[in-house]
Amino acid sequence: HVQLVESGGGSVQPGGSLRLTCAASGRTSEYYCMGWFRQVPGKEREGIASIGSDGTTTYADSVKGRFTISRDNSKKTLFLQLNSLQPEDSDMYYCHLLTSGHCTFQNIGDYGFWGPGTQVTVS
Repeated sequence: HVQLVESGGGSVQPGGSLRLTCAASGRTSEYYCMGWFRQVPGKEREGIASIGSDGTTTYADSVKGRFTISRDNSKKTLFLQLNSLQPEDSDMYYCHLLTSGHCTFQNIGDYGFWGPGTQVTVS
């Protein structure tokens, strides 16, 4: 069983920064791909970043150059640094552990496990 818990969300002004953290527990070693997606009710889910156990990363164009994904495998922790935040980045952000498919941002949010989410508001 896998559990993921996100933290670090909040309210910031445009141009501000946040650092999201995802703490994983359980049998996470069986899977190597993790990432972040964002979604609010009524909007389409958007996978925004992925990272493999070897550190290989992919990003959606909407966040490339502004967001940075990283992980600490020894602590089973995933991070997302959000810089230059804009109002359109306001969303619920979810940590995801991918259990099937290639490790790319496009697949983040599909098969696997995710946490309850953390809210990011930019205004």
